Amino acid sequence: MSMDRRTLVRRHTIVDAGCPLTVGNGEFAFTADATGLQTFAPLGTQAQWGWHTMPNPEGHVLEDALTDYDGVGYPDLYPATEAGGWLHVNPHRLHLGRIGLDVDEAAPLGRSAQTLDLWTGMLSSSFELGGLPYEVETVCHPERDLLAIRVVGGAGIRIAFPYASDGWHTTADWDRPDRHTTTHALTRTPYGSRCDFTRVLDADRYHVAAEWAGAARLTSPGGHVYLIQGDELELVVEFARHPVGAALPSFSQVRTAAAAHWERFWTSGGAVSFDGSTDPRAPELERRVVLSQYLTAVNCAGSTPPQETGLAVNSWSGKFHLEMHWWHAAHFALWGRPELLERSLPWYRSILPRARATAGRQGFRGARWPKQVGPEGRESPSEIGAFIVWQQPHLIYFAELLRRVRPGALEDYRDLVFETAEFMASFAGGGHLGPPLVPAQESYHESRRVVRDPAFELAYWWWGLETAQRWRGLLGLDPDPEWARVLHGLARPLVRDGVYAAIGVEPYTIRTDHPSMTGALGFVPPTPLIDPETMRATLHDVLADWDLESTWGWDYPMLAMCAARLGEPDTAVDALLMDAPKNTYLASGHNHQWPGLLPLYLPGNGGLLAAVAHMAAEECFPEGWLVQAEGVVAMP
Repeated sequence: MSMDRRTLVRRHTIVDAGCPLTVGNGEFAFTADATGLQTFAPLGTQAQWGWHTMPNPEGHVLEDALTDYDGVGYPDLYPATEAGGWLHVNPHRLHLGRIGLDVDEAAPLGRSAQTLDLWTGMLSSSFELGGLPYEVETVCHPERDLLAIRVVGGAGIRIAFPYASDGWHTTADWDRPDRHTTTHALTRTPYGSRCDFTRVLDADRYHVAAEWAGAARLTSPGGHVYLIQGDELELVVEFARHPVGAALPSFSQVRTAAAAHWERFWTSGGAVSFDGSTDPRAPELERRVVLSQYLTAVNCAGSTPPQETGLAVNSWSGKFHLEMHWWHAAHFALWGRPELLERSLPWYRSILPRARATAGRQGFRGARWPKQVGPEGRESPSEIGAFIVWQQPHLIYFAELLRRVRPGALEDYRDLVFETAEFMASFAGGGHLGPPLVPAQESYHESRRVVRDPAFELAYWWWGLETAQRWRGLLGLDPDPEWARVLHGLARPLVRDGVYAAIGVEPYTIRTDHPSMTGALGFVPPTPLIDPETMRATLHDVLADWDLESTWGWDYPMLAMCAARLGEPDTAVDALLMDAPKNTYLASGHNHQWPGLLPLYLPGNGGLLAAVAHMAAEECFPEGWLVQAEGVVAMP
């Protein structure tokens, strides 16, 4: 019997979340406060193309941020030097414009109700402000960087444009109006008015088109602020790199397109229901699963890898963290939506020359993918990021996920898979990984000159190279003899006191940050390097007394994946739902991390989806769980 997906999704309609909510389409997103707009909170309006670079009068280049490591330069001079600082934060993601009600921001917000209907993508907000009632509907176009708003009440709409910010977690600077310009051209349309804005911030430029129906009028009090005043307003705003020549759709057209898009999303791909389970935790896990599907589709399904906070708010200046790309997006292929993963893979080809140059400068063959980057693909200086390598096999993993559902992926991604494998074989040519090296468990970054053979990376390296070698066979090519030599001679992870050590040298295992050893079987498919019983002992050793305060949101899905591979469904569910600060999921569905600095963390949501897909496909749930699954597949 087919699952009633509408009922499944609408069980988890977000009602009165008490925290910001986002509408978007993977390329563009708008995050709103309780008014359905950005009336009180300077929240994010972001697009995948929306970046800014501060002036660089000193002409800083990456070579200015290198430190010598045994004759090879690595860009680690951040925050130690001015050059490293500028290169670290540039480019940075831009807040494209704040859209809110034109009201006194000090006015008290009275009775309010807000729902985000996941089935239609519509955010509906009703509230009293200054004693007056308002109703606001907010929806995003599924294919254009376009927001549609309907306001019933006495207030107009304010559109304000900020300068950029290169701060760690900020997107806008409202205190430097002289650093940017906004020009506009107002025209009449058959149904109302249109205004086209041109924004210039240093060497960067973008465009905004706004259209509204009826007799509302536009005024500007100055300071990059524009007011659209009318009793009832339907406003459509499109953001773009280039001038918007096309006519804008109406509010009702956007609402209809969004509803059709989200119904297609929910009725295609995978679904998992826990309805009828006797375990009282089942409704909460189902809620997290449904909301995580929405959030990752909105924030992580674009044409470039996402930042860790998606398109909602900046973190690390908005940069991509490529070691996190798996956690953001691999689940799309497991949930029957491989096209959402595939959207971002052409970006890797666009930076292939840079990746080859990085490998060559360091004395390696192939392509070395960076860790923290913007859309141009230049490494950001960091005493940690420059030495992380576990993002390297990800591209092979992505390609293999796609090959399993689309044989044509073999030809489409063979060059990227082989360039990646060539670097991996070159990097491990002596049978060992590192140094200089920082493992996924970044607790060892101060020891990067001596760290070698982290357990997780060794297993992942073996699996990635073996998979690339298998691709050669599928393409009718002979095995690569160098890859075969490295695979045969690759070091085994160190075992101490019956469990896997995190790294192969002292201090062996620090019990903070990511318990990455457990990823060597779970996240990584079974390999000859990992003994299941030793990993079982390792998993339970971690669960016994690891410092959970120092973990991150994706650690809990990683533990669950490990438990599932070991045939321990009770342990897997316990890990997914562990009561820990970094495993908190807000009413919005976001995986909360640091109050104030990192309010959401999408790798946790994506990791949860990957773990649940695997567990559902492999029927790895304990007694008391009634699991109905459609369209999900297990991990390799």
